[in-house]
Amino acid sequence: MKYPLMNIEELTHALERLNNDNDEPWAIINNKLSKTYVFRNFIQAMGFMTQAALEAEKMDHHPEWSNVYKTVVINLVTHSSGGITQLDFDLAAKIESLV
Repeated sequence: MKYPLMNIEELTHALERLNNDNDEPWAIINNKLSKTYVFRNFIQAMGFMTQAALEAEKMDHHPEWSNVYKTVVINLVTHSSGGITQLDFDLAAKIESLV
């Protein structure tokens, strides 16, 4: 399924809604919805990634991410659409609910 790309106004509003209660905000970096999470240790970071992976699999939408020790970097983009869509914000909100 191809999701429509969001225009700059839609992106701005969706980013504001997503970051409404977040101490550390999501941002658009290199045309991807991005956030870095820092946990207490490696086990906590891996547990978070496992939970996020289960949510991503349910949505059939998989993040670009990396983990180094206690830091997890997540980048979301809808590859089939060639940019950021509502699907990316939906997954980001689910990921945010895990923290």
